[in-house]
Amino acid sequence: MKRADGLGLDPYQTLANAVVQQAAEDYRASLKRLARDPENHIAADEIKDLRRFFRSGWYSVLTSVDGEYLIKMLDAEYPDVEVEDK
Repeated sequence: MKRADGLGLDPYQTLANAVVQQAAEDYRASLKRLARDPENHIAADEIKDLRRFFRSGWYSVLTSVDGEYLIKMLDAEYPDVEVEDK
């Protein structure tokens, strides 16, 4: 299969990376919205959904980056924001 963008990655891996990157950006955006408005239930629900994704088997098929590590790194950007996983 041809390589994409000169990065040495096939198109499927490029797509997988884009999915994970978009999920991380969505997570970060939800944290930011929740930091501005702690009562934003939509943002809190999005964070919960994305945490489930980062912990899922599908996520581990897409990347070798540990999902718990990624959650921890993203949460560290907004240390005052707390969302229960329940």
